[in-house]
Amino acid sequence: MIRSIDTLTKNFQILQKRQENTSSNMANSQTTGFQSQRLFQQTLEEVDMMNHQGGPEVNRRNPIGGFTFGNEIAGSALDTSRGALEQTTRTTDFAVKSEGYFSVRMPNGQEGYTRNGHFGVNAQNELVTQEGYLVLGANNQGVAANDTRPNFKITAFNEPQRLQIAGNGYFTSQVAGTVVANAQVNQGYLETSNVTVADEMVELMQTAREYEANQKVLSTVNQTLQKATNEIGRV
Repeated sequence: MIRSIDTLTKNFQILQKRQENTSSNMANSQTTGFQSQRLFQQTLEEVDMMNHQGGPEVNRRNPIGGFTFGNEIAGSALDTSRGALEQTTRTTDFAVKSEGYFSVRMPNGQEGYTRNGHFGVNAQNELVTQEGYLVLGANNQGVAANDTRPNFKITAFNEPQRLQIAGNGYFTSQVAGTVVANAQVNQGYLETSNVTVADEMVELMQTAREYEANQKVLSTVNQTLQKATNEIGRV
């Protein structure tokens, strides 16, 4: 019974992470260039179970098979499908039509990546993100806001699903990417979020149903424990 409570606890923790991830995706359904994230579950490795009820004196080790103590979050992956392009006519708005990400310089000096091309202009007349991060050109320097044909540094990755989320639509990578030559960038457009709200609602309902099912199991376990302590304990 105690082991079942431990297994249910793990299940509730997984469901909470799934709900948080789904809520984050839905909250960013209107965020420019946002890419949704998916979590993956896997079953824990099976372990051997035994008792000591074997032999003529019922005191020998007796294997009784294997058992799996629930699931765990195996990892996450980005949905790298591109969102639709939305025309804004603003000269500092850009959208990447090809693969890859705008490269920006993060506050710690690290290079970051984003699909959000809703840029502003700093005091040096260079394009910056809404958070003030410098947008990099192909020469690793800032991009002039008045450049009629800005040459952005667009970086692509062999496995973009493995990018590390840095928050607010930014990503980092421990693996060097490849600069895309002649990347297609549309001025006066923005890429919308690739979140499909209907799919997220289905995921949210599925999580809620699984949560209810685990609650019912927990209630059954609790009733069994009460019976064991209140009734059998008196014998």
